[in-house]
Amino acid sequence: MVKPFFITTPIYYVNDVPHIGHTLTTVVADIIARSHKLRGEEVFLLTGTDEHGAKVAEAAKNDGLSPQAYTDKVTKTFSEIWPKLGIQVDYFIRTTNPDHVRIAQAFLQKLYDQGAMYKDWYRGLYCIGCEKFLTQDDLTDGVCPFHPNRKPEKQKEENYFFKLKSFIPTLIDALTDEHHPHHYDILPLSKKNEVLSKLKLGVSDLSISRQKVEWGIPLPWDSGQTCYVWVEALMNYYSAPQIIGKELWPADVHLVGKEILWFHSVIWPALLIAADLPVPKTIFAHSFYMIDGQKMSKSLGNVIAPQKLIEKFGADGTRYLLAQSFPYENDSNVGWGAFTKTYNADLANGWGNVVQRVSKLAHDADIAGKKTSEVITLYQEYYNAMDTFRFHDILSHVWVNIAEVDRLIDQNKPWELAKVDPKKARVVLEDLIMRVLRINTHLKPFMPETSKEIERRLTSSPVEVGPPLFPRVTEQP
Repeated sequence: MVKPFFITTPIYYVNDVPHIGHTLTTVVADIIARSHKLRGEEVFLLTGTDEHGAKVAEAAKNDGLSPQAYTDKVTKTFSEIWPKLGIQVDYFIRTTNPDHVRIAQAFLQKLYDQGAMYKDWYRGLYCIGCEKFLTQDDLTDGVCPFHPNRKPEKQKEENYFFKLKSFIPTLIDALTDEHHPHHYDILPLSKKNEVLSKLKLGVSDLSISRQKVEWGIPLPWDSGQTCYVWVEALMNYYSAPQIIGKELWPADVHLVGKEILWFHSVIWPALLIAADLPVPKTIFAHSFYMIDGQKMSKSLGNVIAPQKLIEKFGADGTRYLLAQSFPYENDSNVGWGAFTKTYNADLANGWGNVVQRVSKLAHDADIAGKKTSEVITLYQEYYNAMDTFRFHDILSHVWVNIAEVDRLIDQNKPWELAKVDPKKARVVLEDLIMRVLRINTHLKPFMPETSKEIERRLTSSPVEVGPPLFPRVTEQP
């Protein structure tokens, strides 16, 4: 039996509601999942929420709620928005799920029993915003680069440590030797090189517990300590398949933002190897969105919510805009103005207009649509680009073909050709329908509902003309 293709997003921290960063990662995961479904594969997409830790307890207190009541409230904002974007989530995990707690504790106990843990004093800095222990090398001008408005706190407490240092040679070999029993990959290549460079400089052991954070999973052998929230969160990828009783592990792809690459590409594989478990096959780390040239920040008021994107551009319009602006290797600059300009140019005046032109011409000529089985001819390069998250390559190819359809319409003028050679005009229109359907197949993972509607219109007999697929929008959000 072939294991389903298993793709994951990070589980999102519930100290705040969803924003465009969460939306980007989850939409992209769905695009990749749908590309595998096009190949006839069974697919499993996992996402969820990370609900423990000091930051959540603090946010709950500020909201006047218990941590559990607070997480119940915020988690709904994540679980309810993804279906509105056409994201087909197969399981939504919550780290307050008692089954996750049980499996995580068993995982930790195994590590402890195998001698991968020891108790010692932690002295150093801790960023509440990241829920992360920091070294001086992690700081920029004395503060965390991701939370510059909040100085890291000095911590001194007796914790349990994971012997991370002892696994570094194994991780380096696993990343550089494709025949290594624990081989895994990091994409893009620049991110892999960053991780390898850092590994070769030397790594300290990892504190895996907290003494003063009550909102967390107690260590099974020492109830006075709770599991470090990041270690617990990573275990969701392993606990979820067991909770639902499905053979999924190891993950085929962990899709993450670049700020959490270290946890996923170093700490998580080391924990798995220590527990005698397979490692994930690929970790892909995308870069960030800059909003009109600035970092996204609540204090700047430039946070973009997914619901606002849907209201303005529709679900499929939003999906396209996120894929088109995907920060593959470098940060991508976006904003309401940039999104509006792209939407109107690419979708309203571009793809939507081409579909409308062909549909109207074919309908007026009483042309019967073609069956989709005749036109699904995706090429291996398409799937290779999908598997390496090179959406730009796919969409560039798509736009070459859209421009070609426009050119052929203007060149052949089927409305005039029909007056002198109706048979030839029919051949021209049938060819245009086929071209549009081929393009549409390429766009199915990106804009599934629109693609379904285009397919319905162009396979009807006669071809149907419907309302504009992408109505033009104004610049205001």
